[in-house]
Amino acid sequence: MSGFFFDWNKRVLAFTERVGLFIIAVATVIATAQEVGTMIEARHVRLADLLLLFIYLEVLTMVGLYYGSGKLPVRFPLYIAMVALARYLILDMKEMDVWRMLAVTSAILLLALAVLAIRYGHTRYPYPQDDAHAELRPPHRREG
Repeated sequence: MSGFFFDWNKRVLAFTERVGLFIIAVATVIATAQEVGTMIEARHVRLADLLLLFIYLEVLTMVGLYYGSGKLPVRFPLYIAMVALARYLILDMKEMDVWRMLAVTSAILLLALAVLAIRYGHTRYPYPQDDAHAELRPPHRREG
């Protein structure tokens, strides 16, 4: 009897997860369309606009990866955070004091170092069942 409830809960969670991913994807597409509409209406494109579109693209990529593989690489949220901090820096640079700018750029540097450490660890010490990133491994570490 407990197997039935486990399977049922697993199916309900999987369905809820897929609905949530669908909602996130649709909301991201709508936000992208609204941003493009704003740029068309303003008749110019700023760097902050492009960075916002890049954030939306990263969110869609993250949703697609998670939907397809059931795994969420931790570096994608780190990429999104770096772009969001860069956008914040660009938008509010005139109002920021030197210490705040230094703090934001330091945060971007720390996130970049975290991505570097994760990428190095993933290529140097891959998971045994992970063949999805075989092309990223150094030649002496590839199987087959």
